[in-house]
Parts: sequence; structure tokens; C-alpha cells
Amino acid sequence: MQNPIIAALDVPTAEQALKLAHEIAPVVGAFKIGKELFTSAGPDIVRRVRDTGAAVFLDLKFHDIPNTVAHAVAAAVRLDVQMLTVHTSGGRAMMQAAEQAAQATVQASGRAAPLVLGVTVLTSHDAGSLAEIGCEPNVGQQVERLARLAVQSGLRGLVCSPLELAALRRMLPAAVQLVTPGIRTGTEKADDQKRTLTPRAAMAAGASWLVIGRPIYAATNPRLAADAILASLA
Repeated sequence: MQNPIIAALDVPTAEQALKLAHEIAPVVGAFKIGKELFTSAGPDIVRRVRDTGAAVFLDLKFHDIPNTVAHAVAAAVRLDVQMLTVHTSGGRAMMQAAEQAAQATVQASGRAAPLVLGVTVLTSHDAGSLAEIGCEPNVGQQVERLARLAVQSGLRGLVCSPLELAALRRMLPAAVQLVTPGIRTGTEKADDQKRTLTPRAAMAAGASWLVIGRPIYAATNPRLAADAILASLA
């Protein structure tokens, strides 16, 4: 079995990110680079993390007109990332443009196209916050609607809350990869993630990958924390 842990490098500087990456690389499957680190350190942080031999999940959640998103995806592919995200609420044409750009940009390199992941409903949302922005207030129904649209648009993977995993596994093709944030071990302080599961429970529910941030990077010993999470999945 592949190591399903994607460790989130949710730290503010390149130096902190690279120190963490070198420390825990042997016990994780990939690293997530999100908005804070990418904005702080720029595209070079992707290259430097890739230089360690680790896979990179670039989590910038592109959401714009199709042409703009296509160009952004192409730029990410040229950085040699293995996964990237777009918001499914951008619509069918935008998602199709993203997947087509990933496939077209990678052709000349001989590499596999990165997994373009559709983000359905952020794990910080609940029924109340969805209603406030004019969306279907039933979180599960909104996730399922956007998930179907993403797969119909050609995306091969989704980002979803642990609590939507079982329902999505029942309704989507088995080949669709499900990447799951909102993973908590149960020992952390309360935070802004409202829909969480433990690593083992999320894998049992059908996750392909687990995005794990605070339980690893905020631990006193990140390497031991990551190793313990991996051992819990055995």
C-alpha cells in the first residue's frame, strides 16, 4: 500500500518548511504546499521540496474564468507538482479547461499528468455558513452535487471532508481518488475544522489520501507524530 499521508507544510517560511520536509519525508507520502507558504516563498519552494524527492500537492484552489485557470494549471504542471486543486464551484467549463491543460502541458515531458482535484465544500463550512452564501444548506447534498459535476467534467479526484467519504464512494466510480483534509487524532485543541475523522476511520471510509497538518507540524516531535499516524494505519 502507498503511504497515504500528505503532510501539510502550513508554516510561514521556506526555512521552516524545508526543515520539516527533511525531518518527516521518510514517513509521509507527499507534502502539501498551500497559500501561505506559496505566497511567502514563491514557486521556488515547490522546486526545493521536489528536490528532496518528495511528491508535491499544490493546494491553491484555483477559481477563475476557464482560460485563466487553464494557464495557472499549466504553470503548476511546469513546476512538476503531482496534485493541484480547483474549486468545483467554478463550473463545468472551468474544470474541463483545468484537466485539459494538465494533460496537454505534460505531454512533451513524458511525465504523468498531475491529479487535478476538485474542492467541493470546504471543511470549515456547515449548514449555516452555506445558507449565508446562498448555497444548498445541506452539506452532504451540496458536496454530492459538486462531486458529480466534477467527475462529469473529467476530473479524476476530489477533495472532500471525512464525513462525506462513504457517500461519495457509493456514488462515484471506484477510480476517483478522494483526498481528505480535516484529519484529527483526537488529542488536538478545537480549531476551525468542523467535519473531522481520525486517520484510520477516514481510510476505512474510503479515503485515498489524508491531508494532515496540525497533528504533525504543531507536534513537539513532528517525526514521531507522523510515524505514529502511519503506524495507526497498518
